[in-house]
Amino acid sequence: MLQYHFNWKTLSVIAGITLWNFYFRLYPGAIRAPQVVAFLKHLLAAHSRKAAVVWDRLPAHRSRVVQQFVAAQKGRIHIEYLPAYAPELNPTEYIWGHAKHHKTSQRLPQGLRRVETRSRRALRNMRRRPTLITAFWKQASLWPE
Repeated sequence: MLQYHFNWKTLSVIAGITLWNFYFRLYPGAIRAPQVVAFLKHLLAAHSRKAAVVWDRLPAHRSRVVQQFVAAQKGRIHIEYLPAYAPELNPTEYIWGHAKHHKTSQRLPQGLRRVETRSRRALRNMRRRPTLITAFWKQASLWPE
């Protein structure tokens, strides 16, 4: 009998995508309300315009802390939710798929730190390719005509 005891450690990523660019942050563990608020602050600091945010139904997105933060922005952030179970409509899902299948090594890196380093490098490389980002929007069928 073969046994292996896993000690899973997680690395999560959150992203916001514009028509030609995307922004991301990596966090140890799961994405929770404080990380969502921190990311929204990061986006607001990077852009002076109003933001339309389209989210899946992650509990952190719907949390009271996040909702209070959004309300405090007095209309600077507009929230829309994707239908339940519709990842194909979310262009950020195509970011993750492309990174996993084309940008990261097929070998499992040793240690969470290496996973983080490789992931950050892959995502930064992808950010430099606006045509790739446009393709993610088109795959999600959300490209404005």
